[in-house]
Amino acid sequence: MDNPPHGTPRDDAATLRRLVLIVLTIGIVGVGLELVLLDHMEDNWQWAPIVLLAAGLPVSIWLILSPGFAIIRAYQVLMGLFVLSGFVGQWLHYQGNVEFELEMYPSREGLELVWEALGGAYPALAPGTMTLLGLLGLVACLRHPALNSKPVSIKTMEKP
Repeated sequence: MDNPPHGTPRDDAATLRRLVLIVLTIGIVGVGLELVLLDHMEDNWQWAPIVLLAAGLPVSIWLILSPGFAIIRAYQVLMGLFVLSGFVGQWLHYQGNVEFELEMYPSREGLELVWEALGGAYPALAPGTMTLLGLLGLVACLRHPALNSKPVSIKTMEKP
């Protein structure tokens, strides 16, 4: 019996999908811990990524261990919220820095203001990590074989 040097494309895709989900799960834990250690909890906007990350951890583990139609769809929605959270966070960080810069230097404008706001006290690009995690999660669900199966409904469970 000769074993092929590589698995089938389907096996390779499943392995890659699982590895991406593991890396994503590690990222979720790391970013979540960082936000907690930074005390990123002053208002509801700051709680949003923490709540999403807290929801993302068990759902990621569930998806790694037992992928199915419903969990993949739920994960796609959750990862969409990650992406949205990242964009909103970048805007909020940038706006906070602009307000601070204008308070300190009212005459600042144009590219100078943008540049200073991007490098301000609030890390304007850091929320992009949520966007990155969300996109990674969406990639992991792309063309997942479990999406080809129909979800179980009450009607299919009834006896004839």
